[in-house]
Amino acid sequence: MNIIECTDLTKKYGRHQVLDQLSLTINENKMTGLVGRNGAGKTTLLKLISGFIHPTSGTIEVFSENPFNNLRVSANSIFIDDQMGLPPALTLKEILEEAGRFYEKWDEKLAEGLFDYFSFNPNFHHGNLSKGMKSTFNMILGLASRCALTIFDEPTTGMDAAVRKDFYRALLKDYLAHPRTIIVSSHHLSEIEDVLEDVLLINNGKVRLHLSVSDLKEWAIGLTGKMSAIAKWSENKEIIHEKEAGPGRTFTVVKNDFSEDQINQMKLDGIKVSQVSASDVCVYLTSRQKGGIDDVFNRNEFV
Repeated sequence: MNIIECTDLTKKYGRHQVLDQLSLTINENKMTGLVGRNGAGKTTLLKLISGFIHPTSGTIEVFSENPFNNLRVSANSIFIDDQMGLPPALTLKEILEEAGRFYEKWDEKLAEGLFDYFSFNPNFHHGNLSKGMKSTFNMILGLASRCALTIFDEPTTGMDAAVRKDFYRALLKDYLAHPRTIIVSSHHLSEIEDVLEDVLLINNGKVRLHLSVSDLKEWAIGLTGKMSAIAKWSENKEIIHEKEAGPGRTFTVVKNDFSEDQINQMKLDGIKVSQVSASDVCVYLTSRQKGGIDDVFNRNEFV
């Protein structure tokens, strides 16, 4: 069953187009990582899915319904980010109690366990917490709600390294025990890939890749060797990254559609074949097509 279906989804703010005819589906009971650079459209997509904003054009369905201003979608989904607006008059303990009244599958035992583990004061107010503690409290809401659709948008903002590890461990353990559709948005795929099943990479408002983590790890390969040898094997291939690797040598990353015999022949041609991490593939696919940071320092005015 598809929990989310987007067809030709477009969102504009004035003349600025954030999403550009984006189409995708996300299945039931999948842990999906939404990755992309700043400004790629990740948060806008998540707000559309959550029903916070209207699309400019195209269609979006969540639980087979239009999510905007939809009580059924609201009752069965939760959107967690660092901009959450929670009632300032309520204490942290009271917020958890109210969440328990709203979310049908709320797990009070889990909420209390995490609340105590992270040493929250029940009489504190959300607005007075540090950034990291706010993110940690928000994480408790997201996990304990046990919503059929749970969305975490950059959930570890402000958390220290130990708490981030605790969050991802808790997320994975609870997901395995209680499967549901979870989307985790992050700039750092390397930090979350061990808990994911699928990766959705968007760039410039469009879907660049949407595939399993295991397939993404095999999607590209790195070739290191003499330029002439690399040129022979990369001709008519999709080159996603290249840089000098010494005099007359280059490191080139290409889409991996080679046979095992071809890879063996490359090695005989003196080419070193290496695996490219899922995180690096996403970085390369969303890098500027022309130039890079080194070019800033290579301009004539810096010489």
